[in-house]
Amino acid sequence: MTSKSTRAREICALAPIVPVLVVDDVTHAAPLAQALVAGGLPALEVTLRTPVALDVIHAMSQVAGGVVGAGTLVTPEDVRAAKDAGAQFGVSPGATDALIAACEAEGLPLLPGAATASEAMRLLEAGYDMLKFFPAEASGGAPALKAIGAPLPQISFCPTGGVSPGNAKSYLSLSNVVCAGGSWVAPKDKVQAGDWAGIEALARDAAALG
Repeated sequence: MTSKSTRAREICALAPIVPVLVVDDVTHAAPLAQALVAGGLPALEVTLRTPVALDVIHAMSQVAGGVVGAGTLVTPEDVRAAKDAGAQFGVSPGATDALIAACEAEGLPLLPGAATASEAMRLLEAGYDMLKFFPAEASGGAPALKAIGAPLPQISFCPTGGVSPGNAKSYLSLSNVVCAGGSWVAPKDKVQAGDWAGIEALARDAAALG
């Protein structure tokens, strides 16, 4: 079976950490993306959790060297709006047939979420072998992901949800983990203060985890 995850896997392999971003002010979008890319984290997930998220995706998509994706895709409408805004990939907390069909219709590479072996197997059956493991810590953390990987070695994961500088290496050391998603590289206080140098430094530290 041809993998439908080829492009998503390539994006996940760009850096050990994919910043998970919640951006409230579109004026922060470009400098935030520039700082993260400069720090060595080119793949950026902008969550659709704020009113300006689509505008943020559009602004970040103009930043050289960045690969901007839309997170928290839940409906086909989310998919179409994200693609129109310039998203180059999509991330979902789970997966539905309608969501998968919309991503395939729009040509938007998808990183669909799974937290159990059955969910992972269903996605593998649909042609996806690069998945988001979410919520990672609440679902048992690195030990759970290692256990899932034993009978399903053909599936790779990007754990997200509770990943931190303190536990990221425990995930990244697993053979079935390509990268991890984390929000700590763009803390709200530094974003609001416009501390782009501080964020670039955090990104450099995260990029060195791989």
